[in-house]
Amino acid sequence: MASTPGGGARFVQEVRDAVTGRAAVLVIGALVLQLAFVASYVGAFHSPKPKDIAVGVVAPGPLGDQLVKKLDALPGHPLDPRTVPDEARARAEIGARDLDAALLVQPRGTTDTLLVAGGAGASLAQAAEAVLTRAERAEGRALRVVDTAPAAAGDARGLSAFYLVVGWCVGGYLCAAILAISAGARPANLHRAVIRLAALALYALAAGLLGTVIAGPVLGALPGGILGLWGLGALVVFAVGSLTLALQGLVGIVGIGLAIGIVVVLGNPSAGGAYPYPLLPPFWRAIGPALPPGAGTWSARSLAYFRGNALTGPLLVLSAWAVAGTAVTLLSATLRRGREVPTD
Repeated sequence: MASTPGGGARFVQEVRDAVTGRAAVLVIGALVLQLAFVASYVGAFHSPKPKDIAVGVVAPGPLGDQLVKKLDALPGHPLDPRTVPDEARARAEIGARDLDAALLVQPRGTTDTLLVAGGAGASLAQAAEAVLTRAERAEGRALRVVDTAPAAAGDARGLSAFYLVVGWCVGGYLCAAILAISAGARPANLHRAVIRLAALALYALAAGLLGTVIAGPVLGALPGGILGLWGLGALVVFAVGSLTLALQGLVGIVGIGLAIGIVVVLGNPSAGGAYPYPLLPPFWRAIGPALPPGAGTWSARSLAYFRGNALTGPLLVLSAWAVAGTAVTLLSATLRRGREVPTD
């Protein structure tokens, strides 16, 4: 059968109508985001190796300094050892999150004690145990492990804090995306930008409270008080949501993809959830504490298992994202309004 004249041209036109140039650009952007997702997660998790795990060494006299030198010289530098005067100080520094573990040496026996904190992540405690077990075995000694901050019974491998923060982050950028999709990515004026931020703040308060109640009283996954985690959750949601609003104000709907790139592609694998910072490759270890998922995960674990210690830095990080996102959202709305030409 002969082809219909002009059939090829009509088909090309149908393709153009079905997939516009803008849609093609967005699809290519989605492919780039997908590949970045794969590269980031596989790159961060494919081969975890301990590096600079902070370990205290409690041993009498010059023996402590000798052990520190030996542990510091282990191949690959898995440990960052330092002497600690006594067990009480070692426990206190683990509780303050200044140490990841502590080795208590018993010179008169053949079994030493390793103090760990399972609430900071089971994989970190296990990595410290594995490295020090090999080191002790080489000296003909055994190791007994004591968990000074064990994860709750409902918190498998200490991951509940991470998943709770991931849920808060998802809620933050989804809320901001819905506000954009429903009424335009860029707010038409400053008043609408303020209204969007206010709506986001109310959503953040609700999401923080409900997430805390689910993870705590309902499922028993995280111990600790409700108020602290509620405040943290509200801050995480608002920080991520305001970041998304800011990027939408700058570049339109593409800003949602950029927010996902920052929070999901870069932030989640570097958050110290499945593998805490000493087990991550250098790039992810460096960026994790500066991104909302990492700051949120560290803070949630501190509130749940470490009496709220070591919170100042992470809370400042989250506050900085929230303030910057708010400022850019308002500024972009103001400038956009100023560029509009008034009509009679």
